[in-house]
Amino acid sequence: MESAQEALLPGLPDDLALRCLARLSHGYHGVLESVSNRWKDLVRSPEYANYKANQGWCGDWLFVVTERSNNQWIAYDREADRWHPLPKIPTEHDGLQHFGFSCVCVHNRLLVIGGSHAPRDTAYPRQTPVITNAVIQFDPYKKQWTRLSSMQTPRSHFACCVMSGKVYVSGGRNLSYPRGLSLAEVYDPLGDRWEDMPEMPNPQMDCLGISYKGKFHVLSDQVGLAEQNRSEIFDPSNKTWCTVNDIWPFSRAMQFAVQVMGDDQVYTVVDWGESLVKTRDSLRGEWYNVGAVPPVHLPDHCRELEAFGYGFAALRHELYVLGGKVSWGESL
Repeated sequence: MESAQEALLPGLPDDLALRCLARLSHGYHGVLESVSNRWKDLVRSPEYANYKANQGWCGDWLFVVTERSNNQWIAYDREADRWHPLPKIPTEHDGLQHFGFSCVCVHNRLLVIGGSHAPRDTAYPRQTPVITNAVIQFDPYKKQWTRLSSMQTPRSHFACCVMSGKVYVSGGRNLSYPRGLSLAEVYDPLGDRWEDMPEMPNPQMDCLGISYKGKFHVLSDQVGLAEQNRSEIFDPSNKTWCTVNDIWPFSRAMQFAVQVMGDDQVYTVVDWGESLVKTRDSLRGEWYNVGAVPPVHLPDHCRELEAFGYGFAALRHELYVLGGKVSWGESL
């Protein structure tokens, strides 16, 4: 007779053991797989992925793609304090660098939206970039990429944000509109479909989108310049745009990386001449220092180095400063 299969966790029924193991974040999967062949088979099984998905237990991940990574995405698992690579993102443009895209998280999925594909080699400066309307989704439960419905308009360097479970995009540029788009659209992940929104009053190129107090704010990255001090605001309750002047008085010293925490508190970073995280008092319209970004310690340098051009992201109730440069040719 064959012996009974060994329990996943001695003393517990397998359904309860599965619940216990599924609570652990992805960063611990390598440890789990090393315990036994049965644990390894379980962690790699569709049953395990589906159970975590049904419970909504994907963990807290911070997704990053770096400048010289050949479009290789990596993720930081906050719970396990570990980095791990994602599967290679599918592309029809091998050998080209992906720029000007937007990425958002909605319904526990990462969406990489639009952007342009251009040569990394500066020896070909005149090669026309490929501007795309593609939308690619990463599922942290199945650990795989899939293609979703494409945007109606190809665009790069555009504004994008999530509000009430939907993805809003506006502005940017493409080969037909190199000086800026006024077209906007919204994506419903549940129906996997894009719908047109009313056009913005003014085209915006190289812009950023934030969700603030239930409205979609489109900010030009030319903030601080007198001729580019307008913001476009979309109110989804009545589906109308309005143009406002200088609602976000960023200075040119600010990196134009903006995060809005759950309490509608706005944060940004100054990285010219000083490295400070700042927040804005919306009533007074003034910026205040939150704290300094720590200097960088490199093994082959005897002194601390101040970085700039780093990433800036919010995860739960924390702000993260990632990577950066200590000179124009030296990425961290």
